[in-house]
Amino acid sequence: MADTASGTPERQPRPLDESLYSIDDEAFEFMKALTGIEDPEGLKKHILAVQAEAYAVRPYNCIRRFSFINLKLGRLPAYQQLLSLGTGREGAIFLDIGCCFGNDVRKVVYDGYPAGNCVASDLHPEFWELGHKLFKSTPETFPVPFIPGDAFDPKHLETVPPFYSPPTTPVPHLPTLTSLNPLHGHVSAIHASAFFHLFTEEQQARLARSLAGLLSPQPGSMILGSHVGRQEKGLRFESGQPSSIRTAPMFCHSPESWRELWDGEVFKKGTVKVEAILQERDGRDLEGMPGFIPGTKIYLLIWSVTRL
Repeated sequence: MADTASGTPERQPRPLDESLYSIDDEAFEFMKALTGIEDPEGLKKHILAVQAEAYAVRPYNCIRRFSFINLKLGRLPAYQQLLSLGTGREGAIFLDIGCCFGNDVRKVVYDGYPAGNCVASDLHPEFWELGHKLFKSTPETFPVPFIPGDAFDPKHLETVPPFYSPPTTPVPHLPTLTSLNPLHGHVSAIHASAFFHLFTEEQQARLARSLAGLLSPQPGSMILGSHVGRQEKGLRFESGQPSSIRTAPMFCHSPESWRELWDGEVFKKGTVKVEAILQERDGRDLEGMPGFIPGTKIYLLIWSVTRL
């Protein structure tokens, strides 16, 4: 995750709410397999403890509402396409950006993507350390490289034009990375969920271009994810006042504006296939927020961008 500086005083974060905890059978089996905790109440207690530590680092709503146990990546329509890249393309690098605890990169490795081809990045290295605590792993038992950094810092991720021919730079040795820049043109798949909606419209466009510059020009290379969207592109006033993280209303793309951004603005028109749909999600976590309009529908924009 990345933040933007603001001189506006932050609101106090909303308190954690244990009633928002919910885990389905698939997520429970995944968490049980990785943690070794088989008792549902024991697992819940463990998750709540790590959640509290993470919320103290940065009170993101996705932490408050337990999004990190919902297997976001594994539920995306393009997930099998991603796994096929991992098994069918030699050396296919996978980047999980805004990775938080690393739950999604762990899921992709659990499902067969080669761990040696994976890398993760987030602004807050504390989240990655808490990921080891959450999943009871160590850098030795889960050796996927983690590169801390701000996605808007050119020293970490410089914006370069998309590649339409193979890059001339060598493929980097992932464990030696100290920034994402050596990956320009070499990444086969990028996952970014609960990430774009943290930023303004202009910042989202810049971030899209930055990720596009990392992507391999090989057909089938892809970027996929999900974040908050709207039926019509614009600021989301209807879900309440800005939070302790956000000092202005959230900007949200619609499926149409998201497709237009990637196909024609970020990449040359016709060189990518963009799929984007809205999916209504439970908004219980927003109830009680000042300005929240009861009955407001909250949508996730679920999307993928594939090079042709």
